[in-house]
Amino acid sequence: MAPPPAALLLPALAALLAAPAAARAPPRSIAVVGAGLGGSAVAYFLQQHFGPQVQLDVYEPAGVGGRLATVTVNKQQYESRGASIHALSLHMQDFVKILGLKHRREVAGKSAIFSGEHFVLEETDWYLLNLFRLWWHYGISFLRLQMWVEEVMEKFMRIYKYQAHGYAFSSLEELLRSLGGDAFVNMTQRSVAESLLEVGVTQRFVDDVIAAVLRSSYGQSVLVPAFAEGRALYQVHYEGSEGQGSAFYDMVVVTTPLHPSRSNFTFENFEPPIADFPGAFQPSVTSVVHGYLNSSYFGFPDPKLFPFASILTTDTPNLFFNAMDNICPVNISAAFRRKQPQEAAVWRVLSQQLLDKQQLKTLFRSYYSVQVTEWQAYPRYDAAKSLPPIVLHENLFYLSGVEWVASSMEMIAVAAKNVALLAYNRWHQDLEKIDQKDLMHKVKTEL
Repeated sequence: MAPPPAALLLPALAALLAAPAAARAPPRSIAVVGAGLGGSAVAYFLQQHFGPQVQLDVYEPAGVGGRLATVTVNKQQYESRGASIHALSLHMQDFVKILGLKHRREVAGKSAIFSGEHFVLEETDWYLLNLFRLWWHYGISFLRLQMWVEEVMEKFMRIYKYQAHGYAFSSLEELLRSLGGDAFVNMTQRSVAESLLEVGVTQRFVDDVIAAVLRSSYGQSVLVPAFAEGRALYQVHYEGSEGQGSAFYDMVVVTTPLHPSRSNFTFENFEPPIADFPGAFQPSVTSVVHGYLNSSYFGFPDPKLFPFASILTTDTPNLFFNAMDNICPVNISAAFRRKQPQEAAVWRVLSQQLLDKQQLKTLFRSYYSVQVTEWQAYPRYDAAKSLPPIVLHENLFYLSGVEWVASSMEMIAVAAKNVALLAYNRWHQDLEKIDQKDLMHKVKTEL
């Protein structure tokens, strides 16, 4: 781990003459700025492609992992944000295997959607009854949603074949276009609501169910997008606990957001200058509360009768939290059981602003502890924007722009793999592996 955060990044020397492409030596050193999931993943992929002989320094002021963080309650570790990994998240599944992690045992628990006054949808223990309730309330909207998601996922899965064959993309638009044509690019400019209404999902389903999921995941409304040669030396200036310093690198990957509200970077002596990127970030607050749920607020005067372990919310004015769930520890023993509703349990409450004492009192009869994590978590997707670039300079790359397409662990891992491949292909001038058209046909002919 190299010294802490980069505060200044500038090209120190003009381009030097390049060696012939076939004989070009690997870069001597690479800097990765940021050690969240994106920085950690791109460092792994860069080392994988360029080899162990390349010096690779990672700059990070805080702990490794970024938003993947835990808090301690009664000597047990709990996730401060959701960190579930889907079976089709192939890069994240690979990381699980590489790190020797184990899949945690599932602990059953029902969910519901709360409007601020009553539950608009409640899950039961019976699958067929849940399907009947969805049909009764929303017709076949849930089937149309499922078909739309499956179509999008089927096209998105193409990226793994492209990357397995070494193909990369120099812009987010090119990456999206290779997966789903202009329709995928357009999805970054259209809201989820628009896309779903177009395929026949009802407005009521969007308002009740889709809004609740998005408030829980992103803290936002249904307005989020449908898919959220020579060698230049770069000098990284940093300031750490031991004072200031600097180092030279052949290549730099910036993985922390470069928007004014999030960045303490400056770029000097670039021509043309590297400008700030427009856009804002959505505040997100996680409150991990160890206490007794106030089930009366949700219409259950007797706490023993409260049946839900997870509560999502609709986009209702004055509703002060986005979601809350009765969370289990990171390590679950064979004898572990979820706390009963009348017992003191560990609840994770997601909100856009810090909860005050009155709001905590509304949700909990009493509590032993409250641990708060606050950050600028996700882009504000309702703001007009264009997608940020990946290539900032010849061998200077930007990873975090992918969050303006979608901010998920797997999307960031996909972007990290793309940046590593792009850096490798550009370094070795293998232009046939960058921004190629009709990639599905090319991949099939290579098999």
